[in-house]
Amino acid sequence: MIFKISYTSLNFILFVLATMLVYFCFPAKKYKWTVLLAASVFFYAVAGYVYAAFILFTSLSTYLIALWIEKVSTASKALLKAKKKEWDRDRKKAYKNRIKIRKRWIMTLALVMNFGILAFLKYYNFFSGSLNDMLGVFGIGFSAPTLKLFLPLGISFYTFQSMGYIVDVYREKTPAQKNPLKLLLFVSFFPQIVQGPISIYDQLAVQLYEPHEFDFTRVKHGMELVLWGFMKKLIIADRAVAAINAVSPPIGGEITFSDAVSTYSSYNGTTLTFIILLYAVQLYADFSGGIDISRGVAQIFGIDMIDNFKRPYFSKSINEYWRRWHISLGAWMKNYIFYPIAMSNVFLTASKKMKNSRFGKTSAGAHIAKVLPTSFASLVVFLVVGVWHGANWKYVMFGVWNGGIIMLSILMQPLFDSWTDKLHLKRESFGFRLFQMVRTFIVVLVGYVFDVAPDMQQAFVTIGKFFTAQSFSGFFAQFSTLNLYGSDCLLIALGTLTIWITSLIQEKHPDTDIRTMLDKKPFFLRAALLYIGVMSVIVFGVYGSGCNIADFVYGGF
Repeated sequence: MIFKISYTSLNFILFVLATMLVYFCFPAKKYKWTVLLAASVFFYAVAGYVYAAFILFTSLSTYLIALWIEKVSTASKALLKAKKKEWDRDRKKAYKNRIKIRKRWIMTLALVMNFGILAFLKYYNFFSGSLNDMLGVFGIGFSAPTLKLFLPLGISFYTFQSMGYIVDVYREKTPAQKNPLKLLLFVSFFPQIVQGPISIYDQLAVQLYEPHEFDFTRVKHGMELVLWGFMKKLIIADRAVAAINAVSPPIGGEITFSDAVSTYSSYNGTTLTFIILLYAVQLYADFSGGIDISRGVAQIFGIDMIDNFKRPYFSKSINEYWRRWHISLGAWMKNYIFYPIAMSNVFLTASKKMKNSRFGKTSAGAHIAKVLPTSFASLVVFLVVGVWHGANWKYVMFGVWNGGIIMLSILMQPLFDSWTDKLHLKRESFGFRLFQMVRTFIVVLVGYVFDVAPDMQQAFVTIGKFFTAQSFSGFFAQFSTLNLYGSDCLLIALGTLTIWITSLIQEKHPDTDIRTMLDKKPFFLRAALLYIGVMSVIVFGVYGSGCNIADFVYGGF
């Protein structure tokens, strides 16, 4: 391995600088995209040449099947045009239906192959273990084998992105890419391969293929965003994760599952409450910091990727939280799962029948009939989101918790509105909005319990401890085991405060980028802030020999 595959390593910085030099000096402007392709292939190959076979298969199968779908569509339109005067309306309609079904089968082939690979590698051992447990309950001696499988770098992200492209070609939203190397670049673009964001073809592809000249402001803004990501990751996230791992050790090496459960269950409710709060900080700093690095690197090359976060902890409902958190995944789920379910004939018909029933004539029934498709689709989406997060029943419950809360909030919205009116609460008042934010944050924290706890059983035990095992004296006694020193707590607190202040500024000025705002400030102020940022990472960052630098939380997806 030439350099460690980590966005926060010195070798990655040198790699980006070398790619910049080649890209901006490349003489053939029309083929500048090949520099990004070469860099992406090199980056992925260094991660492991065995992994490369999987991403190449996904790229090739996506390329060929998209062309196949477009070929069928083009041929059918040509035939319809040729037979315009010969065929009557019914024959044309029947032919269009046959073509639609054929295209759907071709698209399904791509989805089954690529999602099948992802499901097998990521979930086979989970399902085989669950099957063995179930068979054991009934005394059946059969045992499904456990396989030593590996997960290729970024497989969830590039699979979702590729299949989104396939669906868009099927829907004729975007034309099929004729150049297989260009499609490979879209699938493997190195800034996004580790943890996203999951890009839409129409939004990203054109930017990748266009030649971009050196632009000092864009490069400066990109580097500033990278620095901001480094600060979040190295100063905050990688400090906080030491305490989280002390309470809920990652399984592997000398740590077994039973050891992890035993360690976790020894902590009281106050300590676990602290850890869940710390996890909320660590997860956001880690994930959003990684996305900042990804978007900053892309911006250096003149490419704008989707913003994956919009101050999610300022959300006033769990639905709003998921519109602000991991935005690219939410958009993917909405476009390719939510709408097909909510707008399907099955649910539209069920909704219509309910409206026409006696129950549907009541105010409650009319509301439920109206929102039934969207509420059920939301539950299904979050079940998928839960499974996407990991192969464990606790992640299924994570999806059930979030999807169930959203489903109930949709179904019971008129009741909530009625209570608000009866209590004479002013919806736009600061106090009411603050209550909504705190309420939503608590709901989010309960969901985080399923992330932190070793398994589903311990997650429910933790929720119980929140109410039955609070002990501040016990917390102070257990604090020494958390691998946190006073300096660590101070840096995490200052870093969190910095994020909160910048988020508050962005919340008040959503249409203005902070980097653009800084450009209008005096030079010495800007220079001082950049100097403080760089020196903070150098002095206080967790890196170097002897440091156990944590991988990005979503880096194993």
